[in-house]
This record gives sequence, C-alpha cells and structure tokens, in this order.
Amino acid sequence: MSKAFTRESDDADEDEDLPATLAVPIGSKNYMTPAGYQRLKDEYMHLLDVERPAMVQTVSWAASNGDRSENGDYIYGKKRLREIDRRLRFLAKRMENSEVIDPVQRQGCEQVFFGATVTVCHEDGEERSYSIVGIDEADAGRGRISWVSPLARALLKARADDMVKLQLPGGVEELVVVEVVYRHIES
Repeated sequence: MSKAFTRESDDADEDEDLPATLAVPIGSKNYMTPAGYQRLKDEYMHLLDVERPAMVQTVSWAASNGDRSENGDYIYGKKRLREIDRRLRFLAKRMENSEVIDPVQRQGCEQVFFGATVTVCHEDGEERSYSIVGIDEADAGRGRISWVSPLARALLKARADDMVKLQLPGGVEELVVVEVVYRHIES
C-alpha cells in the first residue's frame, strides 16, 4: 500500500499515551507548585521559540533539495516536527488545566495537604522527608512525591505525631508523622 494512503495518529489524545502514574485523575485539577508550573512553561516556550523554528527551517531546506521520498533530513524533520507539536499540545493542555498552589502561602497549617514537606519515621526507625508535589514534578530520588501517590494519599490530613498506615504490595507499613512544614519547593 502506498504511504499516501496511510495515516499516523497525530490527533490522538495525549493523555491516552501517558502511563497511569502521569495521568491526572478524572475530574481533578492538575495541582502543581509555582516552580513546577514555571518548568513546564519554560519547556513550552523553548520548544515554541527555539526548537520548532529550527526544525521548520531544516525541513524547508530539505524539501527544496528535491525528491522527498528518500530524503532523510526531510523525513526525520517531519517526524520531529510532529513530536514537537504533540509535546506542545500536551504542555498547553497541562498548563491550561493546572492549579498553581504555593506551599509558602499555607505556613502555619498543621495538617498534610498539597505542598507539604512531611518528615516521617518508618518502621525501621529511619526518618525521611517527602514533599507532596504535582504529577509532573514527582521525583522520588529527590524526595518529591506526587499528590496522587499511595504515600501522599496515606499522609493526607495527618498531623505531627499521627500514625498512618501505608498499604504496600508486601503488606502494611506503619509510619509516624514527625513534622509537617510548608516551604518553597525548588523544581
């Protein structure tokens, strides 16, 4: 079959391609910190102002070289343009549906909500701190967990000295909340 009669799915809903860990729960806002929102906005502007114009110029140059069917620069450039456009649509949708919450504004709050940095004591006696951030900001290695993660849901509304139960695949772990603070979270 000729390539002229095949169609790639450019218009597919971007959220369908996302892993479940990055999907915003249905009916919920996309909560994020100011730093997380700025990071998405910076990526959007970089793609729009730098990468896309450069790729359009490359594709235009490659198209002017003649036969496009065997022109690697043209074929790759068109594919990369589709990827950039798909990412731009995704970022625009994420930012449009976002609700930016500054953790600093919640200082004085004793309960765990979005933006809290929570120090917990695990059953092994080790204390660890976790900041509850947006889905797009989560980075477990840096102690940033998504507000939809099982740990964040277990900690929700807890206060210092509360014990919470975290359901794990291997059983239940009991955690003691040591401290709840609201401070600026770097992205």
